[in-house]
Amino acid sequence: MKIFLYIILGVLTLIIGFICYFFIFFLQVPELKISQETSEVKKIEIIDNWFTSLQEQYKFNGAVLFAKDGKALLAKGYGVTNHKRDIKLTENSSLRLGSVSKQFTAAGIMLLKEKGEINYDDLVSKYISDFPYKAVTIRNLLNHVSGVPDIYIELAESNKENIPILTNQIAVDLLIDEKRETDTKPNKKFQYSNTNYIILSRLIEVITELSFEEYLKTELFDPLGMKNTRVWNLKSEEKTFENKADDFSNIEGYPSAVEPTFLDGVAGDGAVFSSANDMLIWNDFWYQNPLIKQTNLKEAFKKPILNNGDTSNYGFGWIITENGMRHNGRWLGAKTIIIRNTEKKTCIVILDNSSNVFFDKILEQLKTIANNI
Repeated sequence: MKIFLYIILGVLTLIIGFICYFFIFFLQVPELKISQETSEVKKIEIIDNWFTSLQEQYKFNGAVLFAKDGKALLAKGYGVTNHKRDIKLTENSSLRLGSVSKQFTAAGIMLLKEKGEINYDDLVSKYISDFPYKAVTIRNLLNHVSGVPDIYIELAESNKENIPILTNQIAVDLLIDEKRETDTKPNKKFQYSNTNYIILSRLIEVITELSFEEYLKTELFDPLGMKNTRVWNLKSEEKTFENKADDFSNIEGYPSAVEPTFLDGVAGDGAVFSSANDMLIWNDFWYQNPLIKQTNLKEAFKKPILNNGDTSNYGFGWIITENGMRHNGRWLGAKTIIIRNTEKKTCIVILDNSSNVFFDKILEQLKTIANNI
């Protein structure tokens, strides 16, 4: 009996020891120490070395951008583009953005407004026939205050036997057929919704008679010279593209591929890929660009006023902060964030394609120096 108890105690000790190791040591990242007196050049050197160290410890695999006054202080890739580890990431590698893609969808809608093809306060039902939420406007979708239930993935999963690859059209048709009732009126409250941005991308397709992918390429990415930015999913003609980084998991250096599923034929809530260098162009776009006038550009950063008089802090694809705006994204192996401080004219972009369990810890460390670049 005593031997049995000793065995149980031994096993429990091992389990507790592993849990302590996992949370106290394994899940931690090195502290990023930068004093305010440190020169800008030295700060960037310390940050560069820090990311290199993280990558060597299998705690980061991706690309970063630190920019100020429209110039890249650091634009670099750390690690590899896929689970085979045969191609190194660079500042021109294209990584999946996840929900950071929403601001590109918003820009696509803003271009339609610039050309006079829509107004933000147009009803969605004006363009998508049989749309069941009759009071919802385009602006409501952009601001995540539409009240439309976020159910496109749920509906797709329920009908997956009839859907080889989900598309924007199929997703919206499922929403129309479902006609699910909601007691949330437009502008009642903020509800983050991927479905909102699927509807927006479908709006673009209906109005322009182009695929969402082709529209953003011809109207946004090509004119801006964003050579390594594009929409890509399972409905794209190319099976892959130049400089594409694939998603994978990388637990302590043991990588395995993370593959898209039948859901990955949609775009709008995600599906944009971009590089560190191109995100510098993207940061500059929101200050001034040749495609959208300043009066229109400012619409993206207006806080929506709710029915009760309160305001929400979500603009057009951006979370509006005290000194700028930000957005994060997660899908498949991608974990991403963009942080813009418009007072200090700084921008930080972190893109990881390795299902990184340390990503939030990295962001916690970066918060301490984000306003002191």
